[in-house]
Amino acid sequence: MNEDKDSLTRARERGSHGRQQDDGVLVIRTIAMPADTNPAGDIFGGWLMSQMDLAAGNMAGRVSQGRGATVAVEAMQFLRPVKVGDEVTLYATLKKVGRTSMRIHVDAWARARFSNNAAKVTDADFIFVALDDEGAPREIPDT
Repeated sequence: MNEDKDSLTRARERGSHGRQQDDGVLVIRTIAMPADTNPAGDIFGGWLMSQMDLAAGNMAGRVSQGRGATVAVEAMQFLRPVKVGDEVTLYATLKKVGRTSMRIHVDAWARARFSNNAAKVTDADFIFVALDDEGAPREIPDT
């Protein structure tokens, strides 16, 4: 096993809190509320993206054992709208850990309030950089 794979394996163990699913670790579960709607009455995409950023940031903090910042979001596509009252569940998966950065994939699922069926609504990769107390990039601990 090479050193990079060992680091990724150890980082995944730090980030593996929560209930594990095929789609990743359950990080956030919330209810979409009326205050989160766009003018069409659906849940505003920015609200969903912010929830996904919170989920990725939660994992990034555990993996890097400290402060971090989102530096990029890649490949987000909205597959279906989220409605008021839907239960939104976010799963995060650590895809890569570098010297100072992490790639975290987040899947977002929605379940209608009175249904047992959930559907994937979007996913994206969030790139985080670990930061020191002055806001400069820092190395991610290997242990």
